[in-house]
Amino acid sequence: MRINKVALAVTALLAASQVHAAGFQVSEHSASGLGRAFAGEAAIGDDAASLARNPALMATFDKAQLSVVGSYVSPDIDITSTTTEGASDVAPAQAVPAMYYIQPINDKFAAGLAIYSNYGTGTEYADDYINGTAAGTTHIVSVNFNPNVSYRVNEQLSLGAGVSFVYATAELQRNIGTNPLGAPESSSVADMEGDGYGFGWNLGALYEFNKNNRVGISYKSKVKTELEGEYKGTESASNPADPIGSQQTIDGTLDINLPSILEVSGYHKLTDKFAVSYSWMYTTWSDFGNIEAMDTSGNILLEKEEDFSNSSRYAVGAEYYLSEAFTLRAGYAFDEQAGKATLSIPDTDRSWYTAGVTYKASSALSFDFAAALVAGKEITFDETVPGALPVFDRTETFTSSGDAWIYSAQMNYSF
Repeated sequence: MRINKVALAVTALLAASQVHAAGFQVSEHSASGLGRAFAGEAAIGDDAASLARNPALMATFDKAQLSVVGSYVSPDIDITSTTTEGASDVAPAQAVPAMYYIQPINDKFAAGLAIYSNYGTGTEYADDYINGTAAGTTHIVSVNFNPNVSYRVNEQLSLGAGVSFVYATAELQRNIGTNPLGAPESSSVADMEGDGYGFGWNLGALYEFNKNNRVGISYKSKVKTELEGEYKGTESASNPADPIGSQQTIDGTLDINLPSILEVSGYHKLTDKFAVSYSWMYTTWSDFGNIEAMDTSGNILLEKEEDFSNSSRYAVGAEYYLSEAFTLRAGYAFDEQAGKATLSIPDTDRSWYTAGVTYKASSALSFDFAAALVAGKEITFDETVPGALPVFDRTETFTSSGDAWIYSAQMNYSF
């Protein structure tokens, strides 16, 4: 079967449900941000979780603060086909944790650490799915360890910078599905696990016109991740006449460029009770480029062209300061599709409808809660499902549809 270890690693890194952000981007960095659809995140700085978007915001803190976040993503994504069976609920629920700490050093400098994810996802199809060579079980998790420093230039301007260590793990399984070999549809043709790491950097700036009006800009560099892992499948079979029963474990490597992210935000408190915020986020998915994978000897095993385009995310939000203890939030965002849709990447345009609340329990302790409906646009696409031989390849038409709910909670404590 024309499936190799590296092709599977590519699929693992690209696999995504349409319930997060464009491509396989993760946006669930905070509950406070989710409540306003992550509008104004590079400019507001209301808690330590803002470190995920703009390091310059640390300059606005006069006390050390810890923020701990937990988000739960509950998608409902279905695949239908005009010619073969569909699949329901292909994206499992996922938990997305994060933690942030900011420590002011003096009137000019502050330091902080952010631990969160920018990329990661998962899809799961039934073991006996008829199109199992193109869609099976896929999980990817990436964690960004991101230390930062900030410097207050003057009362209006602050700057920030950081470095990132990104660790990623990937797991994938593919089954034979429909085949002329007489094997059960659930027979494994590929089983892959791997991990790797990469390094990047980020910059940010904040300009405060006054205490009620400010704008911010941040930039995260692309990160080249180097994955190494093990593969067992039909491509590693020792006996071509028995590709199911004679599979062996082999090694391979793959380099992936995670895109850069540019964000511009604003925050304006119009009255004592009401404020508005906005953001434009631009992700350079074209940096992802083509896939070139190789074995441990440096021989190229796969060169694959990818169809990703740069995409934008637009968000607007509002906050109502109900009392000393309660702040109410609401937001809307539009997230552009980044890549051509496939079974493993049912990418599409999305609309976010969000609401949230902050409860300030004391001068040191506060809690944030938020929920979001992410409505994905129904999309129809064609995909070629590989067969045992090229003559058995077939092109099917699929339709992906579904929404997701995101729930997030956050604790903030100032020292």
